[in-house]
Amino acid sequence: MTDVVKPLHNVEHKDVKIKNGFNTDLVKDQHLVPVVAHEFARVANEYPIVFVKNNETGEFQPVAMLGLEPNENLFVKDGKWQGAYLPHALTRYPLVLSKNPENEDQLFVGINESSDLVNKEEGNALFDEKGEETDYLKRRKEGLIAFVEFSQVTAAFTKFLADKELLIAQTLTLEIKGEKRDINGIYLIDEKKLNEMADEEFLELRKRGYLPPIYSFLTSMPQVNRLARLKAEQEA
Repeated sequence: MTDVVKPLHNVEHKDVKIKNGFNTDLVKDQHLVPVVAHEFARVANEYPIVFVKNNETGEFQPVAMLGLEPNENLFVKDGKWQGAYLPHALTRYPLVLSKNPENEDQLFVGINESSDLVNKEEGNALFDEKGEETDYLKRRKEGLIAFVEFSQVTAAFTKFLADKELLIAQTLTLEIKGEKRDINGIYLIDEKKLNEMADEEFLELRKRGYLPPIYSFLTSMPQVNRLARLKAEQEA
């Protein structure tokens, strides 16, 4: 189904409701999902965090690994999400915050009308009988704005790591059912180089508040073994 995203309007969408829940169809074939530094600690409890590089721009982005290969999400089973924590990027739908094509400095709240969560019969109303935003919609909009702000902070954090040459290309080798498999195209924080930083450079990391997400990243790596177990169970 093609996504149909329209700017949210209190007349056109006056009777629209959003059901609670999460539509796993959106991500059942998605093996990576963007994450923001503010949620690293929670993400690290379940998913390995790695960095990927945009070869066109040279920019890096932190992502949670949901699978070991493209088009694979090991956390979706029988249409249900198996993880205890849902990354922030996935909680936004079916509402989105998009740039105005006529003025890129402006953002608008849109709604994906093709989502199974959007209907007129049940769920959380977006507008009241006067056309005013409901408390539910206000909270959802605040979450969208917060995600944009968190993303900007995360971009600055990631650029700092890249500028300090703390991101290193890495191949992960896993053993699944006795077979070794390599995971390529990812970047990790170079722990050795981190420990060798000069005192004033390390102090700068602390002052910028970058140490907590760095440590959360490092503690997330054992979750790769969890993915390997899930993969083995899937192939059993």
